[in-house]
Order: sequence, then C-alpha cells, then structure tokens
Amino acid sequence: MKSIKKYIGVSIVGIAFTCIVSSCDKYLDTLPDNRTELHNASDVSKLLVSAYSTSYPAYLAEMESDNTDDNIDDNWTAVDRFQRQAYEWDDITETTSDDDTPQKLWSNYYMVFSTANTALEFINTQDTTQYEPQIGEALITRAYAGFMLSTVFCNAYDATTASAQLGLPYPTKTETSPGSKYERGTLDQLYQKIAADIEKAIPLISDNYDQPKYHFTRTAAYAFAARFYLYYQKYDKAIAYATKALGSNPDNKLRDWAAWDALTENDQIRPNAYTASNVASNFLLITANTVIGAVCGPYEVGCKYTHGVAVARSETLMSNGPWGSSSSAFNYGYFYNPSLAQYCVRKLGYYFEYTDHTDNVGIVHSTFSAFNAEETLLCRAEAYALQQKYTLALNDINAILSKFSVGGISLSMAGIQNFYGSINYYTPTSPTVKKQFHTSFAIESTTEEPLLQCIMHLRRLLTLHEGLRWQDIKRYGMVIYRRQITNGVVTAVTDTLSANDPRRAIQLPQDVIAAGMQENPRITK
Repeated sequence: MKSIKKYIGVSIVGIAFTCIVSSCDKYLDTLPDNRTELHNASDVSKLLVSAYSTSYPAYLAEMESDNTDDNIDDNWTAVDRFQRQAYEWDDITETTSDDDTPQKLWSNYYMVFSTANTALEFINTQDTTQYEPQIGEALITRAYAGFMLSTVFCNAYDATTASAQLGLPYPTKTETSPGSKYERGTLDQLYQKIAADIEKAIPLISDNYDQPKYHFTRTAAYAFAARFYLYYQKYDKAIAYATKALGSNPDNKLRDWAAWDALTENDQIRPNAYTASNVASNFLLITANTVIGAVCGPYEVGCKYTHGVAVARSETLMSNGPWGSSSSAFNYGYFYNPSLAQYCVRKLGYYFEYTDHTDNVGIVHSTFSAFNAEETLLCRAEAYALQQKYTLALNDINAILSKFSVGGISLSMAGIQNFYGSINYYTPTSPTVKKQFHTSFAIESTTEEPLLQCIMHLRRLLTLHEGLRWQDIKRYGMVIYRRQITNGVVTAVTDTLSANDPRRAIQLPQDVIAAGMQENPRITK
C-alpha cells in the first residue's frame, strides 16, 4: 500500500478549528444548531442524530496505553505534536489533530449534552407519552457522553475512593444565563447521574431506526449498561444487562472470525467487513473524525509511536496464551510490512472525505464497533470472575474462543491456572502477558487472578487499536512504561506510569482550565 503521509498532512491542516471559546460554560452549553426549530417527534429524532459525537478517544487512549512503544529505528517521525504529547503522558496542548485531542473530545461530547437537553426541554412542553423513544435516546446519549468523558478526564471508578475523586459537570438543562459556572463534583456523583439516566432511558428505547446500528437500540443500550456497571463495580447489574444484550444463545451473535480472516488485507476490505451494519456482533457503530486508521494501519504515518514488533511479539498479536501459540490459535490475522513499524489488525478503516477537491483538503474518519458481542461477553466473564463464579466465567471465555480460535479451542480451568501461574509478571525489559494488578479489592490468587489475567489478555487482543486497553490499565492499576525500541529490542526505559500516577486522568483542555474549571492534579517536578 502506498504511503498516505501527504494526505494526513493535508487533512489536518485543512480542518478548521472552530471550537475555541472564552469560557468553559460555552463548551457545555453551545446549541447544536441555533437555527433548530422543533415542532414534533420527527423533528426531535432528526435533532438527536447530532447526539452522537464526531470524536472518539481511541487514538488518544492507544497512544497513552501499553500498546505503544517509541520506535527509534529508521528515523521514524510522529504525526504531529499531539501524538508525541499523548505518548509521553504530557498535558496535551495540541488542538488541531482532527477530533482526537482532549479539547475536541471535551467540546464534542459536551455538544451531545446540549443536543440531548435541547430535545428533552422541548419534549417536556408536549405530551411526553408521544415522545418516549426520543426521551430514551436523549437520555442514553447523554449518559454515554458523560461516561466517555469520565474514561478520559477522570480516574477509574473505585468504590473506596470515588467520593473523593474529581468527577465532571453533568448538565441536565440548556444554559440561559451567560457566564454560568459548573462544578466538577465527585466521581461518585457523576456515576450516580449516569446510572440514573441509563435506568430511565432503557425502558423507553426503540429499535425503530432507518440505520439502527448507528443508534442506541435496546441491544446497544444493554451492552453500554453492562460495561458501565462493570466499571461501576456493580457486577450483578453488569451480568444482567450483558445477558439481555447477548440473549440466551450468544453464539448466534458472535463474529465469524474465520470468514473475516479469509478476506484480503488490501484496501478497506477488512475494515469495511469488520464494521458492516449487517454483522450481528456489531451492536453500535460510531463514525468519528480521526487519523487512527492511518496510525494503526499499514501506512507510513506516525511510525515513531506505534504498536510495533516488541509489544506484538511478547504481549499481543504474537504472544502465546493458554490456547497455545498465536500463529495456530486465532482467526485474527495481523498485517506487517517490513518497511513499516506497525503490527496492525485491519479493523479500522482510513476514509478521506473531500470538502474541497480543488484544494485537495477534507476530513479523515474511521468507523468503530463501539459495542459488540465479544466485548460484552468479556464484560460478563469479568463480572462473573469478580464474583468468583468461575465456571460461568470460563464458559463465556470458551464461547468467544469457539469462534475466535482455529478449531474452536476450549480451555480448562487447570490450563488457565497452569499457564498464567508458570510465567513471571511483566517487567519492561522482560515483558510477558501477565501484568500485576493493583486494586483496592482483594483478588484471590489461585483461580480468580489467572481467570482475570486470561480475560485481560483476550480483551487486549480483541480490542486492539480501539482504546479500551487504556481503560483496563486504569481499572486494574497496571504499571506501564515508556520504552525505546531498536530492531525489536528494548534499549531504554524512559518513564513509568505507576498505579497512582495522577497522569492517568488526562488533563482538561487548557482554555477550560483558564476559564475556571478545576484542573486534574499533577505532581510538581
């Protein structure tokens, strides 16, 4: 495949940055379209199309996570300052990298709040019984926006500390008084508000959409609730909602990995198939403006900070597991070109939409399977393991492997225990797939920890390039490192992100802080 570096450069320069404002209240309250006029349920439904953000934090999260190393071979370069700042765990000042930056994430997800609140306020002036599907969609998109913001700008939820951790504003009405100030509150308060909206929304949600996979249907809402309650450490609810999403026979919703793996790696064939709306596994698809399809694809873009051979060989795509060697185990072929640094899975497309053919500028975007059957099943498996319902957790692991592995490998509890018990914990210079957990809750060492190690291993493989690994690192207090790689070998360790490092909560945009919003704490160097 040819290099697309020149297109990346053109697209980043060509996207006008229109979200710089003077105060944080404007981030929270700007109307999606100040010309919007609502008269009926159809108008509200059209408005709620805007309640799905054009930002998605996968690129940011992948750069922050342990899926990325610093490849110093061949004078590779970063895409831009944003990629370098994200990789180095710096407070990010870059604002022009498509919709991937914290500033764009903040403004676009708070635009969702404004859209949802505009819809709800109009509905409250009408006969609300005629607007139940619209109420459900407004509430669930508002909850999802709050949840996604929390995974970026907050620490992971922990029941023992959440009442003392910073949350985020959760507006429930549109602003009518300029200059209003918002308090962040606590993380516990934020999660309570998200939970309340989820519970109100789900009974009202409809499946009646022209393109249902791009909306919160009931199944997508159940999957969202399952992940949210897993993170909220309410495992009974996570299990119940995952079961509703998956149905009585999850096998019917799992991806046909063998058929997908048989597709050509060229062009956008595999990415198109991975995010196809007719794939039963895909519960919610989200299209976002992002360069991740290039950075995590087979292109000469951003090769300095990427998922390369060192991490692929010892921790991800080429790592061994209780299922055996990756080369014989998975219907999950990866792409590697010796002239590039990336080891990638062709799941994320790189799509360039021209806004001006004359000047050759436009918008880069990708489509994400934001919720799918495999990840939901792993949420349930994890919740079972944390409740020490080990057989049920193992059953869910094996359900995934029945499609994900070659020949339908089935693991035993003893096999999982033996594999993870026989390897050392990861160190940056002697890496393994087993990272030590640092949690406030106790984890039983004989069965529970090996099961959780297996689930984290599978989650890392199945969600590679999609950003969820960063959330798992935060949730389990995994210590990660910044490593320089030369010819596939670790030649230096330049930084460490400890379990309690405040950089795990990404810093708020600088102009939001300047306008008075409380910033995330940092250790003064």
